[in-house]
Amino acid sequence: MAEDNDRTTVVERDRLPGWAVGTMVVLALIALGGVGLGWWATNYTQTSRQNLTSDMQALRSGYSKDMDTVQQRLTAAEKETSDIQDDLTVVTKRLQITQGQLTKARAEAKQIREDDAKQLADEDSKVTSQLSTKANTDDVTAVSGQVGVVRTDLDATKSDLSDTKNNLQMARSELGTLIAKNHDEIDELRKLGERDYIEFTITGRGKEQKVGNVTVLLHSTNPSKSSYNVSLTVDDKRMNDKNGTINQPIFFYAQGSKRAPMEIVVNTIEKNKVTGYLSIPKANQPVASASNGGM
Repeated sequence: MAEDNDRTTVVERDRLPGWAVGTMVVLALIALGGVGLGWWATNYTQTSRQNLTSDMQALRSGYSKDMDTVQQRLTAAEKETSDIQDDLTVVTKRLQITQGQLTKARAEAKQIREDDAKQLADEDSKVTSQLSTKANTDDVTAVSGQVGVVRTDLDATKSDLSDTKNNLQMARSELGTLIAKNHDEIDELRKLGERDYIEFTITGRGKEQKVGNVTVLLHSTNPSKSSYNVSLTVDDKRMNDKNGTINQPIFFYAQGSKRAPMEIVVNTIEKNKVTGYLSIPKANQPVASASNGGM
């Protein structure tokens, strides 16, 4: 029994206390945690270093590309600047040449003007001298006689025109224009040169005829009453129909005209037929207005 008790005492002495075992377990866990943390830290450091290295390489690559692009642009800009400088040099040289040519041309033109003026003066002096030498009393008398003949002819023409105007026994319209009744009197009015006259004959009812710049449309005639009815178109603008009587003018104006009015005069009226003339004022004839008979 004593031996068994001794053995039990020895065994109990060899066992560790419970807290020691717990402490060892905790220390073991802490050691494992430290090993894991160290492993994680090592991996994180390596990964960070790799990422940083990759980023640095990417930055270097981008920087290198940007530098290459900048260098290419600088090279192109330098070439363009050089080309512009070359072109500017060429233009400057050409401008200098052109300026020189212009100066030369001006000098030549000035010399030509001076030479022409001198030559003209010499010719004038020469002609004057020749005329002075050749001119004599007989030549002057002959020239004076020719001048007198021309003057006499002019005076005679003026006198004829004055007599023609004074001898015209024609009625006047309300605007003071002379009214011709036949072809001969129209010719007499033409000689005065105050207006232009265009004769016409229109045959056929509803017949349209161009007279100068006026289109005349004959609607009807009444020979027994010496009357007729027409419509006029001036500058593509048709005017109202107008009743007229023989040898009585119908006055009307061209569109926008500031001259004296035109006039239509019918001298003969037959069945569906009229003859007469269109009177057109000269460009310098003053403005006049018709109180009656106008269109």
